[in-house]
Amino acid sequence: MNSPPSPTGGRPNTEILDAPLHTIGFEIDDLSPQKVSGHLLVTLKCCQPFKVLHGGISALIAEALASMGAHLASGQQRVAGIVWEVRLSKCDPSDPENKTLIASSRVTIFCNLCIPESVKDAREKFRPYAKL
Repeated sequence: MNSPPSPTGGRPNTEILDAPLHTIGFEIDDLSPQKVSGHLLVTLKCCQPFKVLHGGISALIAEALASMGAHLASGQQRVAGIVWEVRLSKCDPSDPENKTLIASSRVTIFCNLCIPESVKDAREKFRPYAKL
């Protein structure tokens, strides 16, 4: 099941939903309580000096997507995701039809956190995607 279209149509707006993901070029494809997914074209912007994906980028993506999914699945409660493990595999970039999962992670989610007044507006960004 795909997420509902963004308020402006098309895929969810990564720039509005998560500025750090947008900065590295990550794009959210699906955003719903059932599924969160996206993709990243690996460029020099997100690589180590040895031209391989930086491990911190993998952790950033895992934590951000897990937190978004948990927020939506919990009925928009405040949650926090902490990444404990990220596993990567290599795929062939010359075959765009190959949709093999190349990263998975174990994330611990903390729930039932109080929502400070200073971040209550963040909830509004996710409201269009919160329907089960």
